[in-house]
Amino acid sequence: MLLQNKQIALVGGGPGGLTLARLLQLKSATVKVYERDLNKNARVQGTTLDLHDESGLKALRQAQLLDEFKKNYRPGADRMIIANENAATFFSDHEGKPEEDFGSEHFRPEIDRGPLRKILLESLQPDTVVWDSQFVTMEKQAEGWQLHFKNGTSAYADIVIGADGANSKIRPYITDIKSFYSGISGVMGSVYNPETTVPNIHKLLKDGKIMAFGGGKFFCVASKGDGSLAFYLSYKVAENNLKNLNFADKTQLLLWFKNDFAEWGNVWHELFENAETPFMPIPIYCMPTNQTWEALPNLTMLGDAAHLMPPFAGEGVNMAMLDALELSDCLCNENFSDLQTAIACYENQMRKRAAAAAYFSLENGDKMHSTDALQIMLEFFSEAHKH
Repeated sequence: MLLQNKQIALVGGGPGGLTLARLLQLKSATVKVYERDLNKNARVQGTTLDLHDESGLKALRQAQLLDEFKKNYRPGADRMIIANENAATFFSDHEGKPEEDFGSEHFRPEIDRGPLRKILLESLQPDTVVWDSQFVTMEKQAEGWQLHFKNGTSAYADIVIGADGANSKIRPYITDIKSFYSGISGVMGSVYNPETTVPNIHKLLKDGKIMAFGGGKFFCVASKGDGSLAFYLSYKVAENNLKNLNFADKTQLLLWFKNDFAEWGNVWHELFENAETPFMPIPIYCMPTNQTWEALPNLTMLGDAAHLMPPFAGEGVNMAMLDALELSDCLCNENFSDLQTAIACYENQMRKRAAAAAYFSLENGDKMHSTDALQIMLEFFSEAHKH
């Protein structure tokens, strides 16, 4: 076995890293996950995740966690309306859409990030995750690596896998290729107790999501399992255009919205007036779709660290979890003569698959921020609804 007597260090405890840890432990590998969060109760932000049958759900099936997922996903959260800049509804799939259709390529069940993380964490052996371990640097030692963390601790590993996201500190040890700005930036916020704080949006949301388009701009609102909602808005803008905003100042953010989204109606204002602070700026970056590098014998990466892409096709978490599945299969495949060959096989198929997903995400982002986005999206979802 290629992994026999090997200590594997996974840097990053997001869905990709935790899925890989689970899959490797099922194959009796020795794994530690080094995660920067202080503990398992660290607040997990962001909108809900939709898992795809051929990727995210496929990985969960292999990890023997589909039953747990079914207990924790949110039936109906994938239902949505499509609206214009004044929140007038043009499409809704709240009626007639099956609540559960596992096994169908068109069924994309939603789950909050917190419950997904909990499922994965509870599937791991005790003390697999080493919390409060923010990676700083590493150097080669013997046949492996000596890792150093911000809290002053160090650890040795024979194999290191970077699962540390968009701003990966592991990636530069593998390649100097950097991401490029997609031309789109966004802002994210959260609202608690939306039934009373943002009643108009809450009524429209119906525990699902709203996707609104107008004037080359995009606004998404999504319900969450804890009763709160998350909202995200984006548009085509210069890379540093938002850097002077004070994201802890609701008044300034509302003024920014009124100015830069001037053609949008007042219905959206209650979100800014009642949001938690600070808001989160999200400039959208993407790794080049033609990137390549030489495989190393004891170091690789997955997820956003390997192939950051825009969020406009819902592929990010799904690609990361499929990376985990394919990497675990390669590392545990006895047909490979050595680890470098196994890693090379994984990286070659991962780059090809991720490039296609990134291209699709970039293309989608362009469509969703075009002046005729509403019509394009209505045609797309009306056709998809027939299936």
